Amino acid sequence: MRPMSSLLKLGVNIDHVATIREARYRGRGFGEPDPVAAAQLCEAAGAHGITAHLREDRRHIQDRDVWRLREVVQTRLNLEMANAPEIIEIALKLKPEIVCLVPERRLEVTTEGGLDVVAAEKSLTATRQKMNDAGIEVSLFIAPDEKQIAAAARTGAQFIELHTGTFAEHFDDEKKRAVELKRLVGGAQQAHSLGLKVNAGHGLNYENLTTLFQVPHLVELNIGHSIVSRAVFVGMETAVREMLAVMKNYRA
Repeated sequence: MRPMSSLLKLGVNIDHVATIREARYRGRGFGEPDPVAAAQLCEAAGAHGITAHLREDRRHIQDRDVWRLREVVQTRLNLEMANAPEIIEIALKLKPEIVCLVPERRLEVTTEGGLDVVAAEKSLTATRQKMNDAGIEVSLFIAPDEKQIAAAARTGAQFIELHTGTFAEHFDDEKKRAVELKRLVGGAQQAHSLGLKVNAGHGLNYENLTTLFQVPHLVELNIGHSIVSRAVFVGMETAVREMLAVMKNYRA
């Protein structure tokens, strides 16, 4: 029996539009390209949500960006954030539809690795409660690790986002790719059995995506760098439509 088709949603991460802007206009309060305008183009092309990471060091997305995004995003705003008091306060005022709690390390180029939910379970549970009380859903960005997924369920989070970076990094190595894919499949099955909704993201692109489709129960993919890179050549709307065309073949 053929598996039922399920609409796999696309959340476009616009951080690296801001990265390009900040390379020239850092600290000046203006500049191009505008990540908010990029978000509007993504929505016009059919994206189901917009993701932006307000980092503690403000290396790309700035405070003014998230407030403008809150005004203009018509689909769903996903704020990626560290479990840090300053950012928690901003999120509670901003009221995105969902937050994704991620680890932050100052020297990393982009978010590497998942949260250690086991070690920070109490703190993450408290933040999850604050967000839910404000009407904001919570996702935890974690590796496909059995103990981390179990801890994520205990926090009461609505979603996890499976970290696909290791899968993407080893995509060209057939044996390592198979190992990582097996971990992701198992992680998604475990999370689903615990009542968690499953998103995925990091390192996903137009080439490796169809292999990831072996992972069951996926609700949404958050993809940024690959789409922004493609947009340099074909434009943002076309880049988003091309990604959506790949995603339409997903079978839950």
